[in-house]
Amino acid sequence: MSPQYTVHSTPEAQESGAVALAVASLPATFGPATEAPDVRVIAGRAGWSREAIEAIEAGARGVMVVNPAAEATAELAKAAEAKGTVVVLDQCWASNPAIPGAEDAIRAMAGRAALLDSVATAEAGTDAGGLLADHLAAVVRLTGPLESLRLINRGAHGYTLSARLANGAPAALQGVLSSARPAGVHISLLSDDGGVGVTLPEPLAAWPAQVKVTGPQGELLLPTLYESAHRAAWRRLKEHLDAGTTSTDLHRFAALTESLSGLR
Repeated sequence: MSPQYTVHSTPEAQESGAVALAVASLPATFGPATEAPDVRVIAGRAGWSREAIEAIEAGARGVMVVNPAAEATAELAKAAEAKGTVVVLDQCWASNPAIPGAEDAIRAMAGRAALLDSVATAEAGTDAGGLLADHLAAVVRLTGPLESLRLINRGAHGYTLSARLANGAPAALQGVLSSARPAGVHISLLSDDGGVGVTLPEPLAAWPAQVKVTGPQGELLLPTLYESAHRAAWRRLKEHLDAGTTSTDLHRFAALTESLSGLR
């Protein structure tokens, strides 16, 4: 039987990361802390990496960061490695449990890719920079690093970016701030003989993602997973804590931050 880990969350992280719901869905693994929690949960607002370092120095075995803003994480990565602390990032779309299957499908077609198009939607008034970070994190998780990433325009209603995939195929990312359509992101990769369509919902509930793979054999809908991105992140944290392994989240996030800082 796996051990139970105690959890303490800041109010901001609790609100944005549905922490109580995620922890309650894994009752044999996580429970509330009275003192010296095993896991600290923090909101990913500006300065979160410093807050995570403080949690590590206070003795946390695991740190969960909800919706991390783009910032340097080199110092945090060193602190986590020195203490053997597991740092997991709970990201809006990149943490969705359908991502691994979608990643396999897209990368299997990467060499034959002809075009990638992606549209992310958030409620009007949402911070466009935050939407862009979440959007790019999901795309890069599926495709790998993008080349020649360039900001075409950015305004009150969204943004448009252009880039190239590893094989030179063009990629376009659009962000739309509107209450006229559901929040979420759709990523479509077209190849010479088919493609992959990925639709990721907001992680507010266990609304399933949809991954469709099209080829000469027809269209295949990958298995539907009724689990939120928040809960999937907590499961990953549990697996690392149980096995005594570390997460690669900070390494991936460093590449994302570098891409965002290089936008021109």
